[in-house]
Amino acid sequence: MSIEARPNGGSTTGTGAPAASDRNSLTIGPNGPILLHDHHFIEQMAHFNRERVPERNVHAKGSGAFGVFETTEDVSRYTKAALFQKGARTDMLARFSTVAGEQGSPDTWRDPRGFALKFYTSEGNYDLVGNNTPVFFIRDTMKFPHFIRSQKRRGGTGLRDNDMQWDFWTMNPESAHQVTWLMGDRGIPRSWRHMNGYGSHTYMWINAAGEKFWIKYHFKTDQGVETLTQEEANRIAGEDSDFHRRDLNEAIERGDHPSWTLHVQVMPYEDARDYRFNPFDLTKVWPHSDYPLIKVGTMTLNRNPENFFAQIEQAAFEPSAIVPGISFSPDKMLLGRVFAYSDTHRYRIGPNYQQLPVNKHRVADANTYQFDGPMAFEHTGDAPVYAPNSYGRGYSDLTGPMEDSWEMDGEMVRSAYTLHAEDDDFGQARTLVNDVFDDAGRERLVHNVAGHILGGVKDHTLPRVFDYWKSVDAEIGKRIEEAVHAGRANAVAPHSTAADPAEVVASPGVDQG
Repeated sequence: MSIEARPNGGSTTGTGAPAASDRNSLTIGPNGPILLHDHHFIEQMAHFNRERVPERNVHAKGSGAFGVFETTEDVSRYTKAALFQKGARTDMLARFSTVAGEQGSPDTWRDPRGFALKFYTSEGNYDLVGNNTPVFFIRDTMKFPHFIRSQKRRGGTGLRDNDMQWDFWTMNPESAHQVTWLMGDRGIPRSWRHMNGYGSHTYMWINAAGEKFWIKYHFKTDQGVETLTQEEANRIAGEDSDFHRRDLNEAIERGDHPSWTLHVQVMPYEDARDYRFNPFDLTKVWPHSDYPLIKVGTMTLNRNPENFFAQIEQAAFEPSAIVPGISFSPDKMLLGRVFAYSDTHRYRIGPNYQQLPVNKHRVADANTYQFDGPMAFEHTGDAPVYAPNSYGRGYSDLTGPMEDSWEMDGEMVRSAYTLHAEDDDFGQARTLVNDVFDDAGRERLVHNVAGHILGGVKDHTLPRVFDYWKSVDAEIGKRIEEAVHAGRANAVAPHSTAADPAEVVASPGVDQG
């Protein structure tokens, strides 16, 4: 039986039917929400969430600690969320991680760090699942499985491959801003205690009067930002693959409790329509000169887990865990994650993962119609398991416009975001290189990128890599190209051993995030 080739080399769904797109999800208008009947997107994400058994597919290597968040400032004009009312103290859990590495991988690899927070609020759990960077590599969730696979291991050799990474990055120039962060000084934090954390996405805050605001979260480390050079990280990886995990545990054990100060950027709701960058594009930041940081409160980690598996490995963070006064935005990456994270937990831990103590909310009068399933522990006796019912068990039935909604008008399309006045893929990366990095930082950027390229990027990929960096900055791109050619000519190894492993490099003082 012959199999007919797909026209233009296109892909198919799991059932063999032609797939409409592997790059753009189905939305209402270019900026609208993703539609549930985009079955190819759902299939892609659902299958991706089940690729690994049983460790996390992404962010597998990490650890965390418990603590408290205290709201010290009055931000009630922006949100009615109970945990962000002045004087509120909320128990919480934080988990830090690398993105691409497996459980046993060194935690000093050059990689973004996950910065996941679970707040056990009086209104239910609120999860903020971000990174130590304010941006990300892609802007549409449809691309996420493809991106992660490019950072993982080759199917044939089982080895990670720098060529595979650069092939993906250069084919997706929207990655330039995050790649510049990754290859710069902040690509490898000295410890989790010495890195900032960001919600990264744009979220919505709603106040008691129903007014809406767009916001971004910035957790600034009170220990100061400090980073490792590539040479230090290489050496530490060979000596202690759990260096960051050990550092957090020992710091808390000796009473050196790390803390972060939360600030937010607040954008008035109407500003989003014609702001110079698309405010929902995860590859962009909002410059502080446009929307200054507003202090909210302080997060302090003061208690190590008693059992790593029960309280860290089984901890389940999900952007879908929101509370009144906080909601989503039209950010396509965020909306895709709202589905994907909780689905991952149902696969990895089981459908009743929310009943585990580390994930359990603190609301006394909760009333959910979820019941039964594998490993069910909680139950409601003989109460009605359906709604509506005439036996006194309450249920929800809101209709009409939602308090946390935004308006959209348009056809169902597969499209990139609508471009705003200053939207492009390389501009903010160029600003990062020229206005945030200093001369020494730019030199380290060239060194880091060239070393990574020399680690296996193939000849046919090289021209795109050089063009990619020349698009960020012509001079930087030229220096990277010269360094790679010199390295190849001199047969220089891609990584060297640091002369002084105790040296740490503080990040530049100017902060784009």
